[in-house]
Amino acid sequence: MTEKKTYGIPALLSFFVPGLGQIVKGELFKALGIWTALAISWVLSFVIIGLVTGPIIWLWQIYDAYNN
Repeated sequence: MTEKKTYGIPALLSFFVPGLGQIVKGELFKALGIWTALAISWVLSFVIIGLVTGPIIWLWQIYDAYNN
């Protein structure tokens, strides 16, 4: 029996709530890593680097939720 893969729903969920697509796919530790990275990025936004890393992490996690 083949498993039906859904791509769009986890990516859409991750668009609105970072890490939620990974949780839906059963990748809890990856979601925790995303939340940690975004929290560090938020702290670093006070020294400007977080303004670059935050959107990169956000886009990557959407891409990851769609492809994995």
